[in-house]
Amino acid sequence: MNKILSSPHITRKPDRLFVASVSILFAKLLMLRGFFFGHYEFSGMFIDLFTAIGVVCIFELIVPRRVRFISAWSVNILLSAVFFSAAVYHSYFGSVPTYVVLGSLGQVPEVGNMVGGLIKPAFFLFFADLLAFVISIAVLKVRSRKGLSFHKPRRSRSNWEGKATRMSRIVVSVALIVCLLLSGVWINRSVAISNEIVRAENVGFINYQVSTAIEKRKERDFLESTSPEEVQRQVKQLQQSFPYTEDATSNAKSQYFGVAKGMNVVVVQMESFQNFLINYKLDGKEVTPNLNALMKKSFYFPHVYQQIGQGNTSDAEFISNTSIYPTADIAMSTGYGDRKIPSSPKLLAEKGYQTATFQINNASFWNRNQLYPALGFQNFYDKPSYENDKFNNFGASDEEMYKVGLEKIDEMTADGSNFYTQFVTTSSHAPFDVPEQFQQFEIPERLQGTQLGRYLNAQHYTDYALGKLIDGLKEKGLWDNTVLMVYGDHGGLSTADNDPKWVSDMLGISYDANASRFNIPLGIHVPGVEKGKEVKLAGGQMDFVPTLMNLLGISLEQESYTAFGRDLLNTDRNVAGIRYYLPTGSFVGDNILFIPGKGFEDGTAISLDTHEPITDLEPYREDYEHILKLMKLSDDYVKVLPRRGFGAN
Repeated sequence: MNKILSSPHITRKPDRLFVASVSILFAKLLMLRGFFFGHYEFSGMFIDLFTAIGVVCIFELIVPRRVRFISAWSVNILLSAVFFSAAVYHSYFGSVPTYVVLGSLGQVPEVGNMVGGLIKPAFFLFFADLLAFVISIAVLKVRSRKGLSFHKPRRSRSNWEGKATRMSRIVVSVALIVCLLLSGVWINRSVAISNEIVRAENVGFINYQVSTAIEKRKERDFLESTSPEEVQRQVKQLQQSFPYTEDATSNAKSQYFGVAKGMNVVVVQMESFQNFLINYKLDGKEVTPNLNALMKKSFYFPHVYQQIGQGNTSDAEFISNTSIYPTADIAMSTGYGDRKIPSSPKLLAEKGYQTATFQINNASFWNRNQLYPALGFQNFYDKPSYENDKFNNFGASDEEMYKVGLEKIDEMTADGSNFYTQFVTTSSHAPFDVPEQFQQFEIPERLQGTQLGRYLNAQHYTDYALGKLIDGLKEKGLWDNTVLMVYGDHGGLSTADNDPKWVSDMLGISYDANASRFNIPLGIHVPGVEKGKEVKLAGGQMDFVPTLMNLLGISLEQESYTAFGRDLLNTDRNVAGIRYYLPTGSFVGDNILFIPGKGFEDGTAISLDTHEPITDLEPYREDYEHILKLMKLSDDYVKVLPRRGFGAN
């Protein structure tokens, strides 16, 4: 084999290796562009070609000739793995991953049953050249054993093995300079584009990584010159300039302030739960009967949207307890679990509450063992706390989690303390397989074998288990003194497996790829407020802390708490930013979901109620500009929060 690899026939001329390397890398960048954007433009192909030339020029200049052939294949395999991972990532998230994101894919084995379904056979084309090379080597080895020759013996060493001429290095250096200058121009032109997908399309995948690194460097320089107090001042100034309420000068007491003062709080974060399920009947049968009944006696917010980043469920836990935007370039638990983070558990602990969170996975998954102490939870109960009834790959069922949770609540209230508990459900996690012994819902024949059918079945079980929790609170005499807040963490139905028109036809509803997929329910049941109220104000997970604290009679202003969301019960006009699953600059506002193009002017929008296009965008320009500034300040704020010592909150 070593003789074959060192064969002059294979490594005869450096120009052949150079051309082959450029061609292979260019072809793979084009494939990646096709998977990401679904189309090819001349400008994009031009960018990818010069990017490939630039990368190979760098390789040509810095790698010694004696190891260049093997090194080229090693780099090729590494890049193929990166491109493969990026394509799989995009098929789920719909975004172009950065090197920061790709560096945190260690969580994939935990959700392998879901990721496997995202891999398309076409993605393996990134390794086609490797397969061809292995086959050619095998053929050469077999034929060499038979004494066959494929070339004439050479009298002298090849140009590849000889010393490179000064002229060739000059040519490669000039080519590299040209490629670097072109990359600099492309990157500089894309700086003002807030839409990450458009930016990546404009500069190409590799230049997008370079652009990200440059932004990170500028960000570090900026953060070294500011402080949390300065960012807080800027946030307050920005929020005061936006017309959230009709009368910004009014000093009237907030509506519903303190109606739940001194009450316990139970928060239930429901996995992959979308809002269209509320009050929906499949062939005359309610999918979520317990939630339907609960919402009728609760504050129900039908126009709330997910605001998660890379951390998905763990990001939802972070946002709903902090009212801080995820930064979108890394899971908040991974990137900021070492910070002193203001949160609702900390606020309530200061008021004498016992705090705990429950979820059935290992707390190390998405670094929750760091996140929970950072959020101020005094206790967290993960996988070892439950009897594994093997509901799915994560472990125990929602019923088992609630059973243990109710037992721990007994311990927390033994001394008369109030409690704040959060339950993170997992029984409705993709791929939505409910074991036969747990199934509660009959799926019609037209949906058998579909993800949509499995999804409805899983969410019906989630609703059933929630009913068990409510029954348990009532049996323990806690229901009449406990606020119950329930919400979805993020969407569940992937558009790859569920064409929106098909979903609309199957369910008999209007279902939109974005407005429906990312729309999650929020319901807050407050004892004593028996008449339910539907609040159609648009909002997001950022708004949970301000809304809940208002009900509990805790003034965030008096607590000097910086929240990036709004109290949905005391806001006339709201705007909530969305990033990651949609490009930065997307937002929901006054009956609108807006998604930018390169900027505001070429953006698109639809009505939250009708899902019909909105063509007159000018009235929403202020919302777009405001949300970009607010998300930037949120990023600055969380990044300048002080680090906490080991074991500290």
